Amino acid sequence: MKIIGSLTSPYVRKVRIVFSEKKVEASHEIENVWSADTKISATNPLGKVPCLLLEDGEAIYDSRVIAEYADTLSPVGKLIPAESRERATVKTWEALADGIMDAAILARLEATWRPAEQQSPAWIDRQMGKIDTALRQMSAQLGENAWCHSNQITLADIAVGCALGYLAFRLPNIQWQIQYPNLGRLYQKLAQRASFIETAPPPA
Repeated sequence: MKIIGSLTSPYVRKVRIVFSEKKVEASHEIENVWSADTKISATNPLGKVPCLLLEDGEAIYDSRVIAEYADTLSPVGKLIPAESRERATVKTWEALADGIMDAAILARLEATWRPAEQQSPAWIDRQMGKIDTALRQMSAQLGENAWCHSNQITLADIAVGCALGYLAFRLPNIQWQIQYPNLGRLYQKLAQRASFIETAPPPA
């Protein structure tokens, strides 16, 4: 199997961490979807990463689908509960974390890719508002618990860790560690795991 994606995408990082935690081997092919010579559409018609290429040539995307598939490949460290209510809870955490990543990427693209005279401060503020609201919800749901769900790491924690890591990487002015110390403690614990260390984005 081969994971196609960049070193800086938080969605790619989420998938790579899941494979690492599950002890499932998958190579990583670096692909920059913003490059003029990108070939990502050959495997994912949506032109997005990550994309998982199976041995028989079938392609699986997006990150949520890949993560769920990877969790079935090994009995090691079940990351998504089987029971329907618990499963929905973990997947809702993932959706919340992915929403933060979506908003952060949109805000960053607006501020860095568009000429200054064409940028929309209202659009950026809207995305930042989504991030603020989602962080508040995350902190409230986590409370004083050690993990997002149950008493062990799940996909919820991985997704949250990737979202927080992306904010620290691309939007360091958001002081979420100070405002929400419980999220800061969770992130520091996750950052010490081999799966997070191995997938940390390169220096900006």
